[in-house]
Amino acid sequence: MLQSLLDAWYALFDFHDIRWYLGVGWAVYIIGLGGWIVLQKREPVATLSWLFGLALLPYIGFAVYWWLGPQRIKRHRLRRQRSRTSHPAASASDARELSRLGTATTGLPPTTAHEVRMLVDGAAKYAALLADIAQAHTSIDLEYYIFSPDQTGTAVRDALIERARAGVKVRLLLDAVGSGRCKKRFLQPLVDAGGEYAWFHPMRFGRIWRRPWLNMRTHRKIVVIDGHVCYTGGINVTDEENESLRPDAYRDVHMRLVGDVARSLQVLFVEDWSYATGQPPSLPPPRHVEGGAHAVQVLSSGPDSPWEAIHRMHVAAIHAARRRVWLTTPYFVPGEAAMMALTAAALAGLDVRLLVPRMSDSRVVTFAARSYFDDLLAAGVRVYEYGPRMLHSKTLLVDDNMVMVGTANFDHRSFRLNFEVSLAFDDAQVASELERTIEADLAHSPRVREDRPRPLWTVRLPEALARLVSPIL
Repeated sequence: MLQSLLDAWYALFDFHDIRWYLGVGWAVYIIGLGGWIVLQKREPVATLSWLFGLALLPYIGFAVYWWLGPQRIKRHRLRRQRSRTSHPAASASDARELSRLGTATTGLPPTTAHEVRMLVDGAAKYAALLADIAQAHTSIDLEYYIFSPDQTGTAVRDALIERARAGVKVRLLLDAVGSGRCKKRFLQPLVDAGGEYAWFHPMRFGRIWRRPWLNMRTHRKIVVIDGHVCYTGGINVTDEENESLRPDAYRDVHMRLVGDVARSLQVLFVEDWSYATGQPPSLPPPRHVEGGAHAVQVLSSGPDSPWEAIHRMHVAAIHAARRRVWLTTPYFVPGEAAMMALTAAALAGLDVRLLVPRMSDSRVVTFAARSYFDDLLAAGVRVYEYGPRMLHSKTLLVDDNMVMVGTANFDHRSFRLNFEVSLAFDDAQVASELERTIEADLAHSPRVREDRPRPLWTVRLPEALARLVSPIL
């Protein structure tokens, strides 16, 4: 039977005809899809990587690109006041320039806070958050990448349920991938109490072809209570980041603020909530609050904006440094601009330090990060690997005033693919507190030496291979 079918096929087309048709189809595929990719005007290296991948994996490569390739998202954004004249007082011209950059790239004006509290590790963050939730009177908005149905997640959920029953408007926005363990039965009691929840980029059965659903996540951690108390930083809602429950919990930093800054974070939440639910975006009337003593700029970035605001602010702040640059990040996969900024600062004689985990939760990312160490060390950057636990802090300290704390890792995914949020401070008090925190971590972080053993097969080759895929990590 099979031979009969083959004979019939060969009777219609000879082998040379088949090869000709396949060749034409392959050429049309490459030219058409290649033109589409080139017109997106991404970085040349990333563009060439995708082109070669698609050429070597016809049709399969197209499916990979459709689901995982670079995408731009268009969505409604609340009208944001762009102001270049109403900036709070800055300590130096560099701070004013950074503030203008933040406003121009995000549309969010610089603002202030009455209170700024740095929360180190999850237990401190959860205790403060639960206390603030218990005091809520009008509204609680939360957005998280990871919200786990474990002991920590249950405690936060139950606190929200209690407030929802008391008439407080509660909205919970969760990333569909990061919070995939949260099921309807876990969240239904919140709905029964009068609260709401929504999923960001869920995958729906039967609509797998819909873009985007897999590769672009909300990595933001935002809480706004009663329009004036707010939280953001690196800590999710999970036992994995609660050292009171697990001795191996992540080492991390979060920020609690009170004041005008909450308005900017609420703008981002409302935009994300509207995008996820389809509901018209609406903000409550602004609270009349006198300006606070702490100058802060909210930075947002994501695939709905071409400006990579958080990436630009990191690079600009490093270039503006006069004395030191201290960077902590769990995932270090820098682009050319960021590597140039760090090495230039070190070559100029500044105190440049990079603190990363000895082993992150991704072995590939760990190898990719280490592939950059040789260039950093040669330029004079001091590199440290934190060992006791998984380091998850995302902070930047420049000189004695400039601080950045937020959700964004120092890698391509955070700078380009995920929805992220960071806070930029021009504040000596916050800088001093972050300095003490980083110094405490450095005490548990062996310094990476240039003469460290580097076997070919177990170190250098895995690092080189991981670096090849670093643009898509």
